[in-house]
Amino acid sequence: MTHTDHQHASTERRTEVQRQLGLTGDADPELDAFAARLAQEAGVPFAMVNVFTPRHQQFVGLHAPDAAPVGRTMPLHHGFCRAVVDRARPLVLPDVFAAPRFAGDPVVDLLGIRTYAGAPLIHDGVVLGTVCAVGPDEKPQDTGQDSLALVNEIRDEVMAHLYRRAGHQGPDTP
Repeated sequence: MTHTDHQHASTERRTEVQRQLGLTGDADPELDAFAARLAQEAGVPFAMVNVFTPRHQQFVGLHAPDAAPVGRTMPLHHGFCRAVVDRARPLVLPDVFAAPRFAGDPVVDLLGIRTYAGAPLIHDGVVLGTVCAVGPDEKPQDTGQDSLALVNEIRDEVMAHLYRRAGHQGPDTP
């Protein structure tokens, strides 16, 4: 199997699992509520429950200020969630500018993003997307562990919600 074949198979599997868990790509008020809570607890204006489709990132849960120029989709390679999906591990950037790999990302200029914390949504080894919180002000480096704990907590709650809603036995469901 070539690398391209593997990527295609992974994308097909991701799409199938998203469908099974009810992640159709449509805006979801219940997931918007998780995003709003994440933004509030993180002290940032933006938070998302984000799924990766073959064509783009889709914010199925979104919290953003009313006047913000944020829609429900973003190109696959914009933002920091791609790194979370590729690594299948959380990523916390208290100050995006301190990480040269991420400092030049288009969202830095488009939205003025300076801080990021995200965790992967994973089911049966398949990374479906992320939960993430972003903001325009850098945070002190010593806030990283708290940000990590928060995105992991919200991620776990989102996955439990998706399992309940789909009538699926999650990994922690008896």
